[in-house]
Amino acid sequence: MIEIKNVSKWYGPFQVLTDCTTSIQKGEVVVVCGPSGSGKSTLIKTVNALEPIQAGDIVVDGTSLTDPKTNLPKLRSRVGMVFQHFELFPHLSVTDNLTLAQIKVLGRSKDDAKARGLKMLDRVGLMAHKDKFPGQLSGGQQQRVAIARALSMDPIVMLFDEPTSALDPEMVGEVLDVMVQLANEGMTMMCVTHEMGFARKVSNRVIFMDAGKIIEDCSKDEFFNNPDARSPRAKDFLAKILQH
Repeated sequence: MIEIKNVSKWYGPFQVLTDCTTSIQKGEVVVVCGPSGSGKSTLIKTVNALEPIQAGDIVVDGTSLTDPKTNLPKLRSRVGMVFQHFELFPHLSVTDNLTLAQIKVLGRSKDDAKARGLKMLDRVGLMAHKDKFPGQLSGGQQQRVAIARALSMDPIVMLFDEPTSALDPEMVGEVLDVMVQLANEGMTMMCVTHEMGFARKVSNRVIFMDAGKIIEDCSKDEFFNNPDARSPRAKDFLAKILQH
């Protein structure tokens, strides 16, 4: 579903990604973890071309992002993205947040868009809040609306960029529950997260990054249960997060 081939990226003279290569199969859930500043969020944003790359190639469902003929807005409409800070329109109701992109990007009728949006809102357990504005919801509820909005576009892949890091601890569970449900239904997912419990429970694979490079790319069992076989940097990371 996603092929990342020898991808490198610079901000001016600073190289943020160095020769990153991995692939994600249909239905796979891959967690990307690593220390702050390791390039995790940048890598995930290259997958829908929010961050352009200077070297290598990324292919999503057979379409190359670096091909000048590729219609990037069309491709992005098929790749759901959930950000750290929800990115909902504060002046629009929940229902309007769910329907806007469907109408503008997919060309759906207002009625079809509303039906689809409310179905996804129900799926994340927030139907009762359809007429509220984002500011009237908790952070966890806003993030679940953001997930419903992404799902309304019928994505082939879902990307999550630290979806729980801006939330109070009590709200993390309600967002992870929705993500677990999606994973169990076979959605292809790539998640940048510090939630190692989620990684252990749901992921098929773990990618560990440091200093812009993919250091580890292995099954979750290998990553968590065989730390001695990991690189020193990953071992150090695991020792710090798993002792608590």
